[in-house]
Amino acid sequence: MNQHFPVWVIVTHFLNIVFLSLMARSGIEVLSAFPKLYWIDSCYPGREWLRLSKKVYSAESREPWSSSEEEESWSPVVALPGRKNLGLGRHWHLLTVPFWILTGLVYVVLLFTSGYWRNLVPTEWQVFPQAIRDVGTYLNFHYPPLQPGKPFNAAQQLAYFAVVFVLAPLQIATGAAMSPAVIGRFPWYSRLFGGRQAARSLHFLGLCCFGAFVLLHTAMVVVHGLPHELAGMVLGSTEANKTVALVIGLGGIAAVVALNVGLSWFSLRHRRTTQRLLGAVVNPLEHRLTAATPSRQAYPSSAISAFHRANGLPPSDPVYRTMLENGFTNYRLTVHGLADKATSFSLAELRELGWRTQTCLHNCIQGWSAIAEWGGVPLSAVLDRVGVADDAHYVALWGWDDKPLIGDDGSRCAYYGTIPLMLARRPQTILALEMNGQPLPPEHGAPLRLRVESQLGFKMVKWIRSIELVSDYRGLGEGQGGWREDHQHYTTWAAI
Repeated sequence: MNQHFPVWVIVTHFLNIVFLSLMARSGIEVLSAFPKLYWIDSCYPGREWLRLSKKVYSAESREPWSSSEEEESWSPVVALPGRKNLGLGRHWHLLTVPFWILTGLVYVVLLFTSGYWRNLVPTEWQVFPQAIRDVGTYLNFHYPPLQPGKPFNAAQQLAYFAVVFVLAPLQIATGAAMSPAVIGRFPWYSRLFGGRQAARSLHFLGLCCFGAFVLLHTAMVVVHGLPHELAGMVLGSTEANKTVALVIGLGGIAAVVALNVGLSWFSLRHRRTTQRLLGAVVNPLEHRLTAATPSRQAYPSSAISAFHRANGLPPSDPVYRTMLENGFTNYRLTVHGLADKATSFSLAELRELGWRTQTCLHNCIQGWSAIAEWGGVPLSAVLDRVGVADDAHYVALWGWDDKPLIGDDGSRCAYYGTIPLMLARRPQTILALEMNGQPLPPEHGAPLRLRVESQLGFKMVKWIRSIELVSDYRGLGEGQGGWREDHQHYTTWAAI
């Protein structure tokens, strides 16, 4: 029987292949940073339901360890770009997702306006038992008949319907449920899926379902006759020229493979250029989607995690180590830059500016999460005390920890991060001195760390040495907005 497919089906089908390949590979890169999956947000070590790594770390370990040690380096054959490049992987993922969603929206609109939806959406109950019979027919190595007047048999129809109207929306919904901005502003939303980690697990299972569908779909195309099926998928009719369809179809597949290989090669060879090119689209889009989402989290004390991972080890700086031994009695936070009056504060003086306690979910860029109670002074109170000049637009926070630079000179630089002044004045943006009712532990940033609950954890600078008000972050470091942005190619705005 001749099968006809509209041109818009052919075009969106090809675009879907392109975007799905990029999303899947960049998603695998993101997964490699924390290749463990949980159903609860506390992420207690050893209680994951799936671990794609040989590395095992214990909450009871006597040796200090950092969550960054859990990261894996996966091959560019499966990950985009591969080789432990979380920042660039996130850039590719966040760039591809909107185009994939747009392609899907165009497809759905044309599906219903053209009447083609009748080929996908089941309108009669007998489709379901017929689909079961069709599966049995396949298992007996026979071809089920097409439904009258439709280009698919019942099993194919239900499979395509499930992918378009169930699996794809679920991937979009669970992806949003992992965003710290969404979690912070609408805590109820992530609870629809059982929490952030449950959403992450469902998102991974959705990826597996997409992979299984693609493998099965490809197998069926081959079984039904590759030239015959490609004629319909490429030229719109199964009675079209088979040779032309075969050349175009295989050429298209080769082009998708070449695109993926080329993007991995370019990304690994030109990391900064890739960051800047993708960031020009990703950063403004992410900012516009999430800027108006202040955190309003208020978890109960019963939800506090029994174990809270730390990313990074306490500074080795001699001055810091001396202060730590003395209980930070001589610590002073210096606030300078575009301030009306440069000021330094002791920990006691900071407490006098005001106090806020909040129990929130920490969302690490690697993928893990944990809930803790944080107590500290609102950053807005500090800014009000020193006064902010009219030309100040960003707050730069400098830490005591230094990081090795990857370069010929082997130099080192201080860790820093920046946030917009607008974000610094949010109610749940605080300088934390306490964690779970106790003085801030060294591994979590003692004596002082930033908490900005609508952003990913790497923006929350620990072991704060000083705060600088600046007009533009591009004059600091490598000009990308923070140490991890400079050297690990993370995004400047980190709300997704």
